[in-house]
Amino acid sequence: MKRILFVDDEISILEGLKRMLRPMRNEWDMSFAPGGEAALSMLEATPFDVIVTDMRMPGMDGATLLEIVREKYPSLLRIILSGYTELQASLRAVPVAHQFLLKPCDPEMLRAGIARATSLGEVLDSKMLTSLVGALRDLPSLPRVFSELKAALAQPNVSIDRISQIVEQDVALSAKLLQLVNSAFFGLARDVTNIKTAVSCLGITVLHDLVLTLEVFRSFTENEFVSVEYLEEFHRHAQLSARIAAGIVQKTNISPAVVLAALLHDVGKLVIAERTPSHFARALEQAHDEGRPLFEIEERLIHISHAEVGAYLLSLWGLPYAVVEAVAHHHHPRRVPANGLDMVLLVYLTNLLAHERVALDHGLPAPVFDMELLEQAGIAGKLPEWRKIAEVAYLSPAQLVN
Repeated sequence: MKRILFVDDEISILEGLKRMLRPMRNEWDMSFAPGGEAALSMLEATPFDVIVTDMRMPGMDGATLLEIVREKYPSLLRIILSGYTELQASLRAVPVAHQFLLKPCDPEMLRAGIARATSLGEVLDSKMLTSLVGALRDLPSLPRVFSELKAALAQPNVSIDRISQIVEQDVALSAKLLQLVNSAFFGLARDVTNIKTAVSCLGITVLHDLVLTLEVFRSFTENEFVSVEYLEEFHRHAQLSARIAAGIVQKTNISPAVVLAALLHDVGKLVIAERTPSHFARALEQAHDEGRPLFEIEERLIHISHAEVGAYLLSLWGLPYAVVEAVAHHHHPRRVPANGLDMVLLVYLTNLLAHERVALDHGLPAPVFDMELLEQAGIAGKLPEWRKIAEVAYLSPAQLVN
């Protein structure tokens, strides 16, 4: 059973929560704390899996409480409850909350949000993973893209199209934006996997406040372990993978959400580079020296790779499961039962096609495709056509297809 701690300074609201959530008592072991201080005392005494807190509380508000929880108990899933009228105040919780829910909260919506956010953690069951990702406050954005976004948002009549074009250049900005829009706070009836739609739903005003006023996003600061040049290379690969996916989607019946999965497939590299830069640099060096893929070095060193790290982050942030699954298994598509050309297999392919295209252009060893798997999926014959799509995407970089 999941152990869940609910926090609100008003006793009447806590009593209402108890009554409303009574049908969940066979699934959840629930506790209720009358305020932030009481919640911290209970956390010291008892381990919990999830904390759900009201935003507006006197003394210690929800954002402050979750910041403390992030530092002390990084593996906890952190959820903030807020009303539309508290949106501006709630934006302060963006760096520390995994999920945003609109109050009064429907029990089924809460159950679905918790199930989605914790499902991958149950499968992977890695304390290192939950600690590494859970303590994360934000992801670094490319300096040039971040500066471009700030300048655009400072313009009074900037268009949604212009902001979307900037955001989709950066994996960190894209992932964070989609976290917010896919949270239950916005009450959308469908998953959002498109950057332009996400910008439209969130709105220019909210984005302006997040970036310019509250400064919850930040530019990458170069350090001795990870350079801006590496980050630029990282984003070029993500963009190329997404463009290849977009080209293949136009010729197949697969969901356009695969373009987003291809864009975000390596987001775990940003997490590791941010949280443990020296380890990340060491793994990169070993991969280069041994001529082996980075994920193999990571699995040897810490038994998980950037694929699982990235997928776990996206699952905490509530992104659609199909996207999370494709990110998690893009190096090991055989983990998922064969189903023809699905999102997992296509992200595996777009990643390799992007690497292959760059390798050919620079005279480097090309990656090896699992041809037996492609034969089993009935798509091996499509590889020459998709290599042409990759060549066009590589030679003619353009904005992603939305």
